[in-house]
Amino acid sequence: MKRFLLGLLTVMTFVSTAAATEWDIDPQHTNAVFSVRHLMIADVAGMFPDVTGVVNIDENDITKSTVSVNIDVVSIDSGVAKRDEHLKSSDFFEADKFPKMTFVSRKVEQKGQGRLAVAGDLTIRGITNEVVFDVYGPSEAIVDPWGFKRKGLKAFAVINRKDFGIVWNQILQNGAPMIGDLVKITIDLEMVEKK
Repeated sequence: MKRFLLGLLTVMTFVSTAAATEWDIDPQHTNAVFSVRHLMIADVAGMFPDVTGVVNIDENDITKSTVSVNIDVVSIDSGVAKRDEHLKSSDFFEADKFPKMTFVSRKVEQKGQGRLAVAGDLTIRGITNEVVFDVYGPSEAIVDPWGFKRKGLKAFAVINRKDFGIVWNQILQNGAPMIGDLVKITIDLEMVEKK
């Protein structure tokens, strides 16, 4: 009887372990895009193309999955070099002192077919706040032409930049701020299964 129970426990452990897979974020096919209101008349967007990290997916219970993301602040690209330098300065990201932004999940909730709410700690400029990302995916796995398994997902969130110590602004003649406080974040993420 003991042997049977031990064997059953071993099989159950194997099955539950086999259901969890680890995936590396592919920085060549992943980016984090942000947009913020400018002069209160239009949105200006930029991106961080250097995104790395690890996603652990539990196929049996998606709510037990985890994600850890690192974003290189110095990689910021708004399409205007002078603006990028200002964004890297102490007025905004202070990239020389805080070269990375990070997100580490703490809770995953199923919100419907193919949709998740992923809550976790977002750290910008050394300040950490809880942020919830609305996630579509992960997709079904596909095999690329080189034999690697890949999945993708898309994540959205809105944060207040002032919550992370990014408070620089100028007031226009009409009394409105030059830059809005709310920042929309969109992450298009592609990941490769670890072998």
